[in-house]
Amino acid sequence: MDDAELVKRIDELVDEEHRLEREHAADGLSDGDKERMADLEVRLDQAWDLLRRRRARRHAGLDPDAEATRPGQVVEGYQQ
Repeated sequence: MDDAELVKRIDELVDEEHRLEREHAADGLSDGDKERMADLEVRLDQAWDLLRRRRARRHAGLDPDAEATRPGQVVEGYQQ
């Protein structure tokens, strides 16, 4: 997946996240929607992590395609 595809995927995930929030603003999320939101957050973190690492490799003169998506447990364990 190249950077443009990653950005497109991030936009799609964000759109779905916002749609869920809008649709349930008044009554709150169902348990299934809460699970979906949690999944979306992990997938977004994975996508952003991969995009940042690809850009860093490119900036360093390395092959960005050598990077791969890290497991959710890894990206969710980062400290902010």
